[in-house]
Amino acid sequence: MIGISMKHLRYFDALARLGHFGRAADDCSISQPALSVQIKELEDLLGASLVERSARQIRLTTFGEEFALRVKEILRSVDELGDLARASQAPLAGRLRIGVIPTVAPYLLPDVIKQLTLRFPGIDLRPREAVTQKLIEDLLEGRLDVAIVALPVSEPALFETPLFSEEFILVRPPEDADKPVPNPEMLQEMRLLLLEEGHCFRDQALSFCNLSGTVARNMMEGSSLSTLVQMVGAGIGVTLIPEMAVPIETRSATVSVARLPAPHPSRTIGMVWRKTSPLDGQFARVADVVREAGQRCVSPK
Repeated sequence: MIGISMKHLRYFDALARLGHFGRAADDCSISQPALSVQIKELEDLLGASLVERSARQIRLTTFGEEFALRVKEILRSVDELGDLARASQAPLAGRLRIGVIPTVAPYLLPDVIKQLTLRFPGIDLRPREAVTQKLIEDLLEGRLDVAIVALPVSEPALFETPLFSEEFILVRPPEDADKPVPNPEMLQEMRLLLLEEGHCFRDQALSFCNLSGTVARNMMEGSSLSTLVQMVGAGIGVTLIPEMAVPIETRSATVSVARLPAPHPSRTIGMVWRKTSPLDGQFARVADVVREAGQRCVSPK
């Protein structure tokens, strides 16, 4: 086994995770032939095949699947050793891989990046936008350090801290501005525009309106809040958006906005990270910065 390097392990981890030599090579910022050479070299060192190769895809061998699990554990432990060293440093410095859900990132992330850079000049921020399920998966597998998501996530391996709450705001055509604000039962009868499946904000909106997933599949969908608001401006229907999105998303659309009647639908935004991370103290300081930025984003009641 002598001769196996961290480079071998990281390259194989990317291949096992992505299931494709080309995508794995891009992920590792090397050429595909170079990645193939490294994987073959690792197999020679191990004396066993890790992947079954075909023209269109690769498949891990039985040994390769078991080896991939061990490699993932090794890489996570090595990363935590680096974090342990960073935890002894003050102030917070080095790489911080931070994930953010799409219904928060455009509105909160610019201020968060600005404030973190000002307060911790040595920090190397690596932001990533993805839906909650992907962020949690990347956190658990050590590809992210922290994530800003809607709580709760209810994952036993993760610590979660609430940061701030915000209401859901109704967006409707301008001619509806003087009409009574509909309650959840009335919204069920309206043409409600939703985000695509996979977005937690979609599920929260459905829950507020007491709508099932079966009904939702027959509704009009958009890939982003911007698309939904523009569709409302075109007279197609109504939608719900988080409070922090209102100033930006309604700036270029002819729509009216209204707060919904009590009990006001809302969500809690928080930050999560692995309970085993040695950087717990530093992450708490990052959470304070995010909390302050969130409070600036959400208008006073």
